[in-house]
Amino acid sequence: MTISGTILIIDDEVQIRRLLEITLSANGYKISEASTGKEGLALAASVNPVLIILDLGLPDMDGLDVIKKLREWFTNPVIILSVRSSEEDIIKALDNGANDYLTKPFRTGELLARIRVAIRQGQEISDNSCLTFGSISVDIANHIVRKNNETIKLTSTEYSLLALLAKNEGRVLTHQYILKEVWGMGYIEQTQYLRVFIAQLRKKIEDDPAKPKLLITESGIGYRFG
Repeated sequence: MTISGTILIIDDEVQIRRLLEITLSANGYKISEASTGKEGLALAASVNPVLIILDLGLPDMDGLDVIKKLREWFTNPVIILSVRSSEEDIIKALDNGANDYLTKPFRTGELLARIRVAIRQGQEISDNSCLTFGSISVDIANHIVRKNNETIKLTSTEYSLLALLAKNEGRVLTHQYILKEVWGMGYIEQTQYLRVFIAQLRKKIEDDPAKPKLLITESGIGYRFG
């Protein structure tokens, strides 16, 4: 079996680590395990995992603090796997640098799919890339968007919004993160403003704007592309 890289599991529950070890090993991943935040940070530095699965409820430190410390240097994807399910916890984790968030109990098939997406999208996208999603292509270098090989006319703001989402395919981006990145800190509370631009983009790129397949709403949290 082809090895797909090392995944670091940071979770204090032995049963969860055992389940993940069996599931991930069967799908070609090497596994490294830690039961505390400090141990996880040390292993992240030594094994350089392609992805980290992180629990928020660790015995020595909060998982949010682990994310903050990781993001000082670690650029690969981090997926949160936690019993915490409130919108506040999810938003905090995503805003602090998590790529995705699943709540326990979880379905192993869904976790594997999210891992594949996160690893694929965790690879740095160069400025001369052309991203393709079915009939839609986004030419990052030339700021051109095409649908069925025909150029779509977008405003500069619409393009910036679409490019941000496309470059983070599969990752949930919070309202505040998107508003800060596209419009600036002064707009981070203007969620209605964002909804208007998402609606405009859907009319231009979706086959059926009422049933979007690319610009997906994550209720109460933000948006996900693809």
